[in-house]
Amino acid sequence: MSFETIRVEDRGSVRYVVLNRPESFNAFTTEMRYELLEAFRASELDEGVRVVVITGAGKAFASGEDLKELGGLYKAGKRPDFKKMLEEEYHPLLLAIRRSRKPFIAAVNGAAAGAGLSLALACDYRIASENATFTTAFIRVGLIPDTGANYFLPRIVGLAKALELCLLSPRLTAQEALNIGLVNKVVPAGDFEKAVEETALMFAELPPLAVGYIKEAINAGLSQTLEDALRLEAELQDRAGRSEDHLEGVRAFIEKRKPSFKGR
Repeated sequence: MSFETIRVEDRGSVRYVVLNRPESFNAFTTEMRYELLEAFRASELDEGVRVVVITGAGKAFASGEDLKELGGLYKAGKRPDFKKMLEEEYHPLLLAIRRSRKPFIAAVNGAAAGAGLSLALACDYRIASENATFTTAFIRVGLIPDTGANYFLPRIVGLAKALELCLLSPRLTAQEALNIGLVNKVVPAGDFEKAVEETALMFAELPPLAVGYIKEAINAGLSQTLEDALRLEAELQDRAGRSEDHLEGVRAFIEKRKPSFKGR
């Protein structure tokens, strides 16, 4: 796949999607959003891809919306159609990640701000360099958090902390983000690439069917009653239990060897 604003690199069963506008700290443009969606959808259909890593080129992960792209509107005294932009360009990215049967890892190498932070929040796992920073930023320009931040933040850090992050927009260090559960892991900058690779390989070795079922069950459980969650749990466990991967896992345990999961 060839793109203008992102790079897509396959390393074995791990697909790296690199936001590649380092001169603008990987700020989002319309073109980048459409290219990301194409890359996410292609990754879902590619059976050779077990895990997707999203990271940024240069010093930043993603700095949010590229206000320079919208500069002409503002200079003319007009406003962007935020509803249209969100519904047609940003929201499909979030749904592609959350509906995917594959794990998405946000490898936050630098600043994650605004919609850049929101994109990281939508991922299933977040690993950060010690140089990374995190801020919601929207309030500073008179806007509310978007790109799913209002949904993900309180579920990740709790209601009170989410309101603080959205209203006051502090700039968190990687360690502060770890302390409140915003990220799963922080590593020294010099070890970041190796740690991301090791983490991605750990996810890639998991049984693909079970990974997809777990994502489905947990995402659905956020809005289900207990009874509905239990019904879905039983249905998905039945599917997992009938898979070849389950049999392979049991045999590997009995034979004291490493399992080889095929996604069947």
